[in-house]
Amino acid sequence: MNRLPAAANVKILLGALIVLATLVAAVSVMKLDSFGNRGNSIGRKFTDEITELARIDPNLILYEESSIRISTGFEQSQAIAADSEGRIYVVGDNALRVFTPSGEPISRISLSQTVLCVEPGNDGRIYVGTRDHVEVFDTQGQRIAAWQSLGDNAFVTAVAVSGDDVFVADAGNRIVVRYDLSGKIANRIGEKDLERNVPGFVVPSPYFDLAVSKDGLLRVANPGRLRVEAYTLDGDFEFSWGKSSVAVEGFCGCCNPANIAMLPSGGFVTSEKGLARVKLYDSQGTFVGVVAGPDQLLEGAAPYVAVLPEQHRVGGFDVAVDPEGRVLVLDRAKNAVRFYTRKKAE
Repeated sequence: MNRLPAAANVKILLGALIVLATLVAAVSVMKLDSFGNRGNSIGRKFTDEITELARIDPNLILYEESSIRISTGFEQSQAIAADSEGRIYVVGDNALRVFTPSGEPISRISLSQTVLCVEPGNDGRIYVGTRDHVEVFDTQGQRIAAWQSLGDNAFVTAVAVSGDDVFVADAGNRIVVRYDLSGKIANRIGEKDLERNVPGFVVPSPYFDLAVSKDGLLRVANPGRLRVEAYTLDGDFEFSWGKSSVAVEGFCGCCNPANIAMLPSGGFVTSEKGLARVKLYDSQGTFVGVVAGPDQLLEGAAPYVAVLPEQHRVGGFDVAVDPEGRVLVLDRAKNAVRFYTRKKAE
């Protein structure tokens, strides 16, 4: 019988141990119920803790849902926006639908591919973001332009228009791209640069939103850092607000806020995935109150906290604000637009 050298025996033993460890890890992963689909696999204590986190003091809830609720008509709604006249824009499947402020359908524009975000400009143009580039349409649904691709890794999640500038959030490349109205790139914002004190965006999942404030600064949700950051249009980092906290005034989970929108007063509306909350902050990022919490948004479904990007369920809530200050919530699970108005002071 041939005997293997001692070194070979060691290699075989190490290989066997590695295979065994891999099998054990695989079995553990298969037994892990990240989404709670096996019911009682999560202990009652943990479930009670989540329920407690989801509970919001009624005195903090400053808005109430109106009776209006628009069915988007999509199998998978993606994003929502509103223009200066109060018209509502919703993209989903391979189309864009436009509604009046009261929810009556105006038009439907068929698109050649799935659109992930939409932004109406003040010049009558409509900017939509596909996976890797922006396309521009007129109000009749005619495509005016298709801008150059941002590359194979691109994942366009938000567009904001301000004056002659168009800002595009690219979650795949973790960057904000500033364009002129013709589609020419002016500069890139947010690339990590310690000399310029730019921290860099951390985007663990495809949620990456932005808005241009009345003070002229660009606000960008940096979800992996659980905060909102302010930049000049040239890309200088100015300040940030938001903190990691399970308390209602903070942002929790792996990556929040998921979406942001501007109020006419200059404040901000934020939405969170995982522990579903739509909240209100003033122009400096100070917590003001809640638009809707898990009880209102989930309508009886069990709340949960997602600590890993892959734990986010299908659905979620995009937000927009119309000129009257109503908060429009796109309920992607129900494929509906829900309207929230400020409660009257007692």
